[in-house]
Amino acid sequence: MVFARGTGEPPGVGGVGQAFVDAVRAQAAPRSVNVYPVNYAASSDFMGDRIAFARTVVDGIRDAGTHIEATAANCPDTQVVLGGFSQGAALAGYVTSAEIPEEVPAEYREFIPNPMPSEVADHVAAVVLIGLPSPEFLASGGAPPITIGPSYVGKTLKVCAPDDTICNGAPAGPPSFSHAMYGVNGSVNEAAAYAVARLNPARVPDAAMLPGPAPAPSPAPAQ
Repeated sequence: MVFARGTGEPPGVGGVGQAFVDAVRAQAAPRSVNVYPVNYAASSDFMGDRIAFARTVVDGIRDAGTHIEATAANCPDTQVVLGGFSQGAALAGYVTSAEIPEEVPAEYREFIPNPMPSEVADHVAAVVLIGLPSPEFLASGGAPPITIGPSYVGKTLKVCAPDDTICNGAPAGPPSFSHAMYGVNGSVNEAAAYAVARLNPARVPDAAMLPGPAPAPSPAPAQ
C-alpha cells in the first residue's frame, strides 16, 4: 500500500491512514500488506507562499509515482493500493492523472513529474481517496483540478462524509469536525472492503504440494 497522510500530520501514514491500513490488513488476511508512507511535507501553509507549497505536493507526487513504478517493475506480482487522506488524497489523485493539468502554467510544467506509464495501472488494484478536497476547495488555493486517469477511474473510491466541508463543495474554510472522523466513523472499513475486493484472491497451495498423511506406524514385532 502507498498512502499519503493528511495536512499537518507527522511523517508516516497519519491517523486516518493507520486506521485504513489496519482495516485492510484485517480484511486481506492471510495476504501480507506492506505499507509505504509517501515522503512529503503535508504542509498546512496553504495561503502563504503558494509556489513553495505546490513544490511540497509535487515532491509527494513524484515520490509516490516513483515508488509505484519501481514496485511494478521489480515486484510485478505485487498488487498496489494507492490511497490518501485530505491533502494526501489530492496528491494520490494527481498521481493517477494521465496528463499534466492544462491549468499548470507553462513556466512550471518542467518541474512536474511525467504521468506514470499506462501499463503501471495494471499493477494498481485500487485507489482510495478519503476526504478528497473538492474542486471548489482546490480552486480557492490555486490548485489545478484533479482528473483521475482513465485507467484508474473504474477502481477509484472517493470517500466523503456529508458534513465534511473539505470535500462536499462548501466554500473554502477551516475543516469541519466530520473531516477528522473518518478513522472512527466506519468509513475506513468500507474503504478497506472496496480495496480488498479488488485484490486477487489469496493463493491456495495446489493439492500436489500439500503434505500427505503421515505413514501408519509399523506393527510391533511378535513376541
